Amino acid sequence: MTNEHRKSEKQTNRSLLLFVLLLSVVGAKDVVANAPPRPNILFFYVDDMGWGSIGPNAQAARKAKNLPYVRTPNLDQLAAEGINFKRGYGCHVCSPARSSLQTGFHQGHTFADRNDPDNAKKAIRADDVTIGDALSDAGYVTGYWGKWGYGGSKDKTNPVIENVQTLPTSHGYKFVLAELHHVRAHTFFQPTLWSAPAATKSIGGLELIPNSMAEYKNRSYPNTPALQNDANYPTTAYCDDAYAFAALDFVRKQGQNYNQTGQPFHGLLAVQIPHAPFGEIATLPDWDNAYADDPHYKSLADQTRQWAAMVTRIDAHFGNILAALDDPNNDGDTSDSIADNTLVVFQSDNGGPSGKNNVELDANGGLSGTKGKIQEGGIRVPLLMRWPARITAESKLKAGTNCDMVVDVTDLLPTFCELAGAPVPLGIDGVSIAPALLGSGQQRHREFIIHEAGNGQSIIRRNHKLVRSNNSPLKLYDLEADRTETSNIAARHPQLVKELETLLLGERVAEPRGFANTYHQWTGQDGAKTSDADNWTDYKYANEGISYMTDDGAPQLSWTARIANTSDQPRTAQVDADMEVLGLEVSGNATENANQSLILGPKVNLTGRNEIRLMPDATLTVNGGVVSTLRWIDLHAGATLNGHGSINAIIYNCGSVIATGAKQTAFHIDGDYHQSDSAKLNLMISGNKPAIQVTGAANLSGALAITIAKAFKPMPGTSYTVLTANRISGEFANPRGEVIGSDGSRFIIGYSKSAVTLSVK
Repeated sequence: MTNEHRKSEKQTNRSLLLFVLLLSVVGAKDVVANAPPRPNILFFYVDDMGWGSIGPNAQAARKAKNLPYVRTPNLDQLAAEGINFKRGYGCHVCSPARSSLQTGFHQGHTFADRNDPDNAKKAIRADDVTIGDALSDAGYVTGYWGKWGYGGSKDKTNPVIENVQTLPTSHGYKFVLAELHHVRAHTFFQPTLWSAPAATKSIGGLELIPNSMAEYKNRSYPNTPALQNDANYPTTAYCDDAYAFAALDFVRKQGQNYNQTGQPFHGLLAVQIPHAPFGEIATLPDWDNAYADDPHYKSLADQTRQWAAMVTRIDAHFGNILAALDDPNNDGDTSDSIADNTLVVFQSDNGGPSGKNNVELDANGGLSGTKGKIQEGGIRVPLLMRWPARITAESKLKAGTNCDMVVDVTDLLPTFCELAGAPVPLGIDGVSIAPALLGSGQQRHREFIIHEAGNGQSIIRRNHKLVRSNNSPLKLYDLEADRTETSNIAARHPQLVKELETLLLGERVAEPRGFANTYHQWTGQDGAKTSDADNWTDYKYANEGISYMTDDGAPQLSWTARIANTSDQPRTAQVDADMEVLGLEVSGNATENANQSLILGPKVNLTGRNEIRLMPDATLTVNGGVVSTLRWIDLHAGATLNGHGSINAIIYNCGSVIATGAKQTAFHIDGDYHQSDSAKLNLMISGNKPAIQVTGAANLSGALAITIAKAFKPMPGTSYTVLTANRISGEFANPRGEVIGSDGSRFIIGYSKSAVTLSVK
């Protein structure tokens, strides 16, 4: 993809954002009806902190048994006031976790699928839409502090920028204090850190500054836990102290700005604690003072004591920042608190490593495996969320409770996008949990999550986990009954094993290093064919003359593909042969009211593995073919799906579905059908066969319209079944429960548990 096409990709997302924000201004009912103010989003991200390292997952139980335990009072309070997601997942190691977090793509699709020495040069691409991009474009003030891990060299003394397109400042983050290479983050005493905004013109908007706590001494900053005012505090700061104080400054300043202007903020504090090296903390003044009254502490191994002190130190920093939400101007008066409408998220990037701390403090909470492994101890992580305005004792997800909902690191980007009113990037693997947090709207179902590690790959679907290891038989575990993965039940469920392995391999986990999704734009003329490679942009990811990956030819499963009409005239594209992509978006030119049609020929299969998205003034016409996704087809307001054929997907209709199969069922939908209150469903009556058959649930609202087939005349007193489903909820909003057919016939709409019928008046 050329730089021009990269620019076009970003402009497409920004144009969509403007459309969404415009809808919020004019009050589009389905998008923003009764929407609360957009929340501030504050994210605490730690490094190598195992699932069992917080009170509600393991440490409180250890304390109750009078066993040694790690102290995290602020995180435990966060859990008590929010939700503890007991099935939160990260990745197996640092680099892919950060890439998946920011881009919403899992390891089968993100460019940084493992810890590669070159990841710092190439992990996040210019085309990738990150959390920083999305929230900055949505009007948030953004900040990032800590281990970014990409874009800079690992030289300790004189690091340089190696790839501008992968920097935090190139992806929406305005205020930055960060480390740009994960190897350089293998000490807590880097002499310099990267900072933005830069005081002078610089590459990527970043400059190197001394890693120092000097500006935080003898001022209105808490002296605990850093003890920065102590004469023995080192000149070169313990970097997580510097990161935490920069975040504290940001929250205070932006909290006051939020109170004055209503502009929300997003801050991400991605600390290195409790990653090795552990011993460096012991060079700080009173480094383990938090455990001075613990009778067990001195009997623990040095590594365990150092690890515990690191965890408790960063917990105290989190407490200082949380206090700033309650008192942004730091005057002791909490009447200016912004805590209620701030979503606070805490998560670790991966599980805890092996070592004495895991043995003596059960840092992974009894889960099998450790960091770097595909077992639960390597990938399941602590995950907390607090949002007092929405998560309460009365909300659906109740404050102070544990939740067994599976939440993957890739889910955070789409969640933040939805809460901020920003478009979710196309084709990503993550699924927004915003409806669950809000207690309203349709929570979309995530069928499975996948992970890669040095010792294999896994897929988790509900309670079952399939593990595929190199040169080893497939293993299947029931995580509900066997959390420690000790009982392989693969032999008892051969069909399930086969099904899960097919899904897992379809997520491209077995591809070589450097494989990733690619971005492509339609360039074809009116009526052109999608199978012709000349009608699509090529993709190339390069930096400083080095080409990391290229992708050309006809559409394939790794593509994130967009067909957009930028002219002032209607345009069509012909799906003339089977087409399979990761994500597909079709959009017309809403400004010029110029439609973009995608026409699917007979017996042709169109697959958008993760999603198919029909934007305003887009039409997908199915002429007897098959449209499939593993997830959903989204029809936005002004979009149309029409014709006849098979739909293997969940449909979310905020536009129009027109089923026009004469003398046959027009659409067979293998999935659910959801219709919003602004949408329309137009069904054809041609006999006794229903126009639409839904194998799943049909959730009805909006309008129903009826077209009468040629040469067919409805008879008075006769009833016709027009829609069947496994379960029907809701009703169409037609006045008086009636609908007038295209020939003037009047019908009364009737509902049963599994059918919609029309009775001729």
